[in-house]
Amino acid sequence: MKTFRMRIDGQAADLEADSETSLFAAMTRAGIAWPVSCRNGTCRTCMARLLQGTVRYEIPWPGLSAEEKTEGYCLPCVARPMADIVIAPA
Repeated sequence: MKTFRMRIDGQAADLEADSETSLFAAMTRAGIAWPVSCRNGTCRTCMARLLQGTVRYEIPWPGLSAEEKTEGYCLPCVARPMADIVIAPA
């Protein structure tokens, strides 16, 4: 398991996110509120813009079209970091 730095655009503090935990779980652990509903990648409530870095999913294309993924959107409730990342609300 690797640990990466995660930052939410506009916030000064970085937090840690490990490669086996969702971005949402890392935010929750750090006390950061983020909108979420289903927690399984289907409702899109948590959608964010991935400004830097890469993520992976346990399931293919969860709740995102190929176009949205290409445009840099991610679903923090099921996205796991593969590098240091920066996200912003969608």
